[in-house]
Amino acid sequence: MEDDSLLESFWAVTRRLRERTKITLEPWHVSPSQSRALGVLSRHGEVRLSVLAERLHIAPRSATEVVDDLQERGLVERKPDPTDRRATLVVLTPGGVATAAAIHEARATEGERLFAGLDPADRTELARILNLLREAR
Repeated sequence: MEDDSLLESFWAVTRRLRERTKITLEPWHVSPSQSRALGVLSRHGEVRLSVLAERLHIAPRSATEVVDDLQERGLVERKPDPTDRRATLVVLTPGGVATAAAIHEARATEGERLFAGLDPADRTELARILNLLREAR
């Protein structure tokens, strides 16, 4: 890592994570954004399409496209919001629940592989630093 700056090292790790994520998701034929949507729905249950967009940090139009693709594959379904007829809720189907769980397990295994070279103290310190960066806005 001779003359690499901290930022260059960070980007190199980010690229490596993206590459591994794409490979990890291949068995389910989902994109990273579709995987993230499945994860949000798995953790939070049914949510409005607008809330899903907010949690994914994407435009509502993009969230609609993600949900359209997932719905076409039978992983999610839309249903009317009983408290607001203008709103739509998105919910995982049983197939979506199974897919989200399988993806979560595969990503956890891949994460363990990535961080396996760090001793427990380094892992703890890295987690602390990453949480600081995540919270700094």
